[in-house]
Amino acid sequence: MNKKILIPLIIAVVLLLGGVAYLFVSLNKQKKANEDMQELAELDKKEMQNEYEQFAKQYSEMKTQINNDSIVEQLTQEQLKTQRLLQELKNAKATDAREITRLKKELATCRAVIRSYILEIDSLNRLNQNLTAENTRVKVQYAEATRQIEGLNAERSSLSEKVAIAAQLDATGISMQLKDKRGKTTEKTKKAKMIQVSFNIAKNVTAANGVRNLYVVINTPNGQSLSAGGTFNYENRTLTYSMKKSVEYTGNETPVTMYWNIQEFLGEGTYQVSIFTDGSMIGARSFTFK
Repeated sequence: MNKKILIPLIIAVVLLLGGVAYLFVSLNKQKKANEDMQELAELDKKEMQNEYEQFAKQYSEMKTQINNDSIVEQLTQEQLKTQRLLQELKNAKATDAREITRLKKELATCRAVIRSYILEIDSLNRLNQNLTAENTRVKVQYAEATRQIEGLNAERSSLSEKVAIAAQLDATGISMQLKDKRGKTTEKTKKAKMIQVSFNIAKNVTAANGVRNLYVVINTPNGQSLSAGGTFNYENRTLTYSMKKSVEYTGNETPVTMYWNIQEFLGEGTYQVSIFTDGSMIGARSFTFK
């Protein structure tokens, strides 16, 4: 091929390739710019959405701070409008410049409206504070007049409570023994035929004299109560007792012994003995058997 033809042809090819490369680079730059603009538009939309949501929450908070029904109704209407605009924003495309611009103007209006309500509510709250202060002064005088009576009632109640506590009985020296078929004490549950629980009701001159119904509850290592077939009330509950006995209490130390015939398998472990009377638990102790 003639050099005069070849050289221009090469130059044309080089220029064509350069043009294609430039066009490719330009298109990539334009694509990147469009992506950046899209991202900015999405961020702008998200920021507007957050502000609309914050305004809706503020209206809810303001309604709890005021008792004026008329203003509460106005706040409700403005809140509904804000929620409607928020939904319109969510439905709009970030690239819809006309719609986004309209919603931005609406957002500026909402911002001005909510500021005016904040100022109005603050003014009303200040007026209420002044009225409340005057009302408080009157209430203080009334409270001062009744405080002495309340103090006397509290002292009387405290004294009654102390007397009740002092009058409560106390079970001491609690013991639990396992008896075999010969009546001898054993530490092994498999040999036991009877349980013996002994204790003393301590001396208490404050407690009223008279017959006391005593209940003993024995809980096994697995948490079950040994039952004698009866129940009693304790702190709004119904408990199953293992032993029951009525004794005459005279205010002096009174020894008590009770028995329970073993009718079921007893496993080794720790047993809890609790003693009740007059609706109170007056003693408890744990015992471990092999």
